[in-house]
Amino acid sequence: MSERLNIDAPLWDLNTFVGRFKHFLWVTDPRTCIVSERTLDDAKTLIEQYRKGLEPPGTTTEQVIYAKKLYESAFHPDSGEKQNVFGRMSFQVPGGMAITGAMLQFYRTSTAVVFWQWVNQSFNALVNYTNRNAKSPISTNQLVIAYVSATSSAMLTALGYKAFLAKRASPFFQRYVPFAAVAAANFVNIPLMRQTEILNGVDCTDEDGNIVGQSRVAAVKGISQVVICRIIMCAPGMLVLPVIMEKIEPYPWMQRIKFLHAPIQVMGVGCFLSFMVPLACSLFPQRCSLSTSVMAKLEPEEYEKMKKNCNGKVPAKVYFNKGL
Repeated sequence: MSERLNIDAPLWDLNTFVGRFKHFLWVTDPRTCIVSERTLDDAKTLIEQYRKGLEPPGTTTEQVIYAKKLYESAFHPDSGEKQNVFGRMSFQVPGGMAITGAMLQFYRTSTAVVFWQWVNQSFNALVNYTNRNAKSPISTNQLVIAYVSATSSAMLTALGYKAFLAKRASPFFQRYVPFAAVAAANFVNIPLMRQTEILNGVDCTDEDGNIVGQSRVAAVKGISQVVICRIIMCAPGMLVLPVIMEKIEPYPWMQRIKFLHAPIQVMGVGCFLSFMVPLACSLFPQRCSLSTSVMAKLEPEEYEKMKKNCNGKVPAKVYFNKGL
């Protein structure tokens, strides 16, 4: 191999939006979801070997880069554990398009609204748990309470919004019941699934990656950014597709293929998500930062602990993994 890569460094500059977009377009590639378990394990092994300079003779740069792609798409950045395939961000396009397409198609009855909101929030709960900050463990009881609370909030929001609109709005505006429920539920689902980060704080490091303390404010900042990203991720598909379907459904040719309306919406959502998943993930840096002056004001006890850990030399900023 002509030149060795820094295997733990990103291929693009993650301090810029364009660099982050290229990175997430690469790492959320849905094709990585159908790679075999053995191939993923082999990719992890190659990364570990390369890190030590012990990779097999003849290994090419292209092979290492592909192994890096598989590793970063399937293994958690904190724990190094293989993630459940349905919870990976690379599964957001196929999983999200199927569920969101169904929500947009089957919104007319309360039963359908409740069922698809339950499916969607169950999927979201799995994604939120899979992409949490893994250094903040959550107990089984906390997980169950978070799951029940999040799914219930989504279903109640959907039913309440639907009941409110039933006598006050046209059928067109009722198409937005799914988005209203999803947006509201994200404010409940994500914080609940990552509640231990808010309660106990997340590990914060200096610029060189050395852990200097924990911060609850950092957890709130990271989770808030994730909530914003998730809503933006689904917004175009859930807001634009209802307009498109409202315009084209009255046409005779669309009336003749009613059985294809759901697949059409699924594919439409897929087109939006293919672009929106990497874009939404790129809005904020994965390695999020927090000014220690903010910590000093909002959580002085943690700041004092950090001050002791740093022998009085507290960095101006600390860094942490915000999750996805």
